[in-house]
Amino acid sequence: MEKVIAQFLQHNREWAAEKQHKHPRYFDKLTAGQKPAALLLGCSDSRVSPAVVLGGDLGEIFVHRNIANLVAHSDLNFLSVLQYAVEVLKVDDIIVYGHYGCGGIQAALEDQAIGLIDNWLANIKDVIHRHRAELDAITDEHDRLNRLVELNVLAQVENLKLSSVYRKAVKAGRKIRLHPWVYDFSTGLVTDLSEAGVAHV
Repeated sequence: MEKVIAQFLQHNREWAAEKQHKHPRYFDKLTAGQKPAALLLGCSDSRVSPAVVLGGDLGEIFVHRNIANLVAHSDLNFLSVLQYAVEVLKVDDIIVYGHYGCGGIQAALEDQAIGLIDNWLANIKDVIHRHRAELDAITDEHDRLNRLVELNVLAQVENLKLSSVYRKAVKAGRKIRLHPWVYDFSTGLVTDLSEAGVAHV
């Protein structure tokens, strides 16, 4: 493991040198400030790095990540990120970026007792409760989990709409666009649920 950590630093040095060689003013532009195209709320899972999957360069995506990509109205960390993105950075596109095979979603669905995280997963259990009939009707466990991933993303979009930051922006005439996306490990592709015929909660 120590070797892997050392490799991270070595990669950083090589990456910085290559960037400097190809674009001499690359880091000067980053130092001048940021104007990201979108705010992305993703899961903390190490396999779903937005920059890698979406090909975003530095400065293009303002990112917040937590377990199971939740919009919790008691989470001052995320709400602060949201306010900064919308009111200071003037971001108009917000992506809720879930992924199939999410361990947090699975733990909530299986009602496992893990510890402190159980309190966080209560947000997902609310989604399960609201969609119990639909989820129980899905006999395949894999498909049931995938559907809950989708329902959770859609529920977080609705939670965003209830936030004071979003409501204030809309009231002021801002056109804030919300995007429910799900990443699939098996294909490497991201699905926009609003275009896939599954965008209902």
